[in-house]
Amino acid sequence: MDLKTLLDTPPWDWPRDAGRLFLKILIDRRADESERLVAATLAGDFTVINDDLADALLTVVGSANEPERLRARSAISLGPVLEQADSAGFEDPDDVPITERTFRHIQNSLQKLYLDSSTPKEVRRRILEASVRAPETWHKDAIGNAYSRGDKEWMLTAVFSMRWVRGFDSQILAALKSADPEIHYEAVNAAGDSELDAAWSHIVQLVKDTHTPRPLLLAAIGAVGSIRPAEARKILADLAGSDDEEIAEAAEEAISMTEAVPDDEDDDQPLLGQPEKTDKWVN
Repeated sequence: MDLKTLLDTPPWDWPRDAGRLFLKILIDRRADESERLVAATLAGDFTVINDDLADALLTVVGSANEPERLRARSAISLGPVLEQADSAGFEDPDDVPITERTFRHIQNSLQKLYLDSSTPKEVRRRILEASVRAPETWHKDAIGNAYSRGDKEWMLTAVFSMRWVRGFDSQILAALKSADPEIHYEAVNAAGDSELDAAWSHIVQLVKDTHTPRPLLLAAIGAVGSIRPAEARKILADLAGSDDEEIAEAAEEAISMTEAVPDDEDDDQPLLGQPEKTDKWVN
C-alpha cells in the first residue's frame, strides 16, 4: 500500500487494515519522517481513529524525542475526535470512536503539555488549536494570553480558537480589521461561529465585494448564514447560482440554514445557526 496515495483517496475507499498500517508507521521511529507525518495526518480520520491510534498520537505529542513537526501534526489530528466526543457525549458508544477514559486522558495530557514551558512553540500552538474543540475552563485564559502576546503566529492561533470558546467578541471585531489575511480569515470564521451580530456589516461587505479572495468569500458566506439566517436568503441568492461549484454549494448550504426560520421573523434580530467546523488548522 502506497501510504501517500491515501492522502488523495476518500477514507471510505481505504483498505480495511488502513488504521493498523497508520499505527505501525506512527510508532516506528525508524520509519521515514515524511511517512510518519502522513500516518499522523490520516490517523485522525473517523474511519480509523480508535483508542490505540489516539494513544499513539498523544504519545508522539508528548515525546520530546520526536520531531517537532510530527508532534504538532499529531496534536492537530486529535482535534476532530475531541470535538465529536464533546458534542456527542458517551451515552451511546457508537457515537464516538474513542472511550471516555481515553478522551479524558487526552484532555488532561494536552493541558499539561500546553502549560509546560519546555514544549516547543509550534507544538503548543497546535495543542491549543486541537484541544479547544472540546472547551475547558483553562482555554479562556490560554486564548487571551495567546492573543495579547504581540506575536502574529500566537494571535492567529488565538483567533482560530475563538471559534470554539466564547467571550472574545471585542477581539474578534478587532481581528476583522487586521491587515494580515490569515488573521482576517480566522476572524470571519470566529464571527460566524460566535453569531457575532456586530460583525454583520463587515461580513456582508466581503460577500458583496467581487474582489474578495475565494477562501475568504467562502468563510464569509458561512458566517452570513450563521449570524442572520433570515437575511441570508436575499444576500446569497446570486451566489447560489454561481458557476463556481464550491461557492454555489456554500451559498446553498447557508441558505438551507434559514429553512427553520419563520418568514415573518424580524430580519434585524440575530438568529441561531452555526456552520460545521472542520479539522483544518491554521498556518
